[in-house]
Amino acid sequence: MATEVTMPQMGADMTEGTLLKWLKQVGDSVQRGDILAEIETDKATVELEAYEAGTIIKQLASEGDVVPVGDVIALLGEPSEAVPEVDRKPPAETPARRAVEPEAKERAAAAAGAAPAPAAAPDAEPDAGGRIRVSPVAKRMARDAGIDISELRGSGPDGRILRRDIEAAVAAGTKDAPAAETATARPAPAVARPAAGAAEGLSKMRQAIARRMTLSKQTQPHYYLTLDIDMTAALAFREQFNASATDEQRVSINDLVVKACAIALERHPKFNAEFSEEGLVPHERVNVCIGVALDDGLIAPALMDCHLKSLGRIAVESKDLINRAKAGRLKADEYSDGTFTITNLGAFGVETLIGIINPPQAAILGVGSVMPQAVVRDGQVVVRQVMKVALSADHRVSDGAEGARFIKEIQALLEGPAALAL
Repeated sequence: MATEVTMPQMGADMTEGTLLKWLKQVGDSVQRGDILAEIETDKATVELEAYEAGTIIKQLASEGDVVPVGDVIALLGEPSEAVPEVDRKPPAETPARRAVEPEAKERAAAAAGAAPAPAAAPDAEPDAGGRIRVSPVAKRMARDAGIDISELRGSGPDGRILRRDIEAAVAAGTKDAPAAETATARPAPAVARPAAGAAEGLSKMRQAIARRMTLSKQTQPHYYLTLDIDMTAALAFREQFNASATDEQRVSINDLVVKACAIALERHPKFNAEFSEEGLVPHERVNVCIGVALDDGLIAPALMDCHLKSLGRIAVESKDLINRAKAGRLKADEYSDGTFTITNLGAFGVETLIGIINPPQAAILGVGSVMPQAVVRDGQVVVRQVMKVALSADHRVSDGAEGARFIKEIQALLEGPAALAL
């Protein structure tokens, strides 16, 4: 019996996703965990995993299609079985399929042994706000490769520049000329700016952030608790740990905080739950989201099953997660299955950060910079390394006293860091 592969919902407000690229084709055999396709959401590009083994017997969505959440995009089954009919939802955007028709014709011509006719991709026309239509991942790739996106033609919906367009430009050697040569060869392209007082259009990522943060503030009654944590012992522990660790296992201050939160969440499960009208929904897994700043905004992918991992393993996976988030290589569950969030601006010297809860989670921990401060110990004024943390919690899920016990647990773990190595 055929198994349906559907467009996953990666985030409470996600209604559709763009199928950027098929990594498996009809007739390919796949195992559970294999990557089938790349999906672009409002905030990131994620890899779609196979949750069942089988053979791809049909693809119902083409590259570039905008597909509603829950709609079937492919079927897995046995190579010899008949392909069943599938009821599909109406397309999310009709221009999407038109945008990839040239590619589909090329593939059909190649299959028939004919030379494909050259197809002109749609221009990367600026939108109403004067910005060129380009996906966040493609924008970062272009910047890293030194490619001028104003000279590219996009193959995505409405001429949007996608990752594959940047990869093709890199392969063709289409890079910007050196700065001096550019200055003499051609003038810099004019950047369309909105008139004074006119509204500037928002990127899709910024729109998604606005929706989620507004939803959080309107539906989740926040309460806030702040606390100073003496990190002197934690810094000494970190230095000792890193002296014998591999480069990949070297821990950051944020890794220490992740491990402390994972332990505290097991001991205080309310903060690893979410509210529903039927009651609290506890999570068995402790998936800690960490904020990653991108050029277009902030995403918070999850480190999965932190309660089962050593501090060194968390350090390794944290580095990998951040690199893949910036490269647009997240997995669907890392994007959608987080149960608690840490947002850390310590690297910027920020003293206090009070976060907004990432719905439908129950809490978020804001982390500031570790700073030397004069404190009183045993009647003496001494200098200690102090870090301010702020807990924002959903009052429907927990009360202030419970929040105080939870944040004090984190404080105790970081001030007595030997427990983090267990």
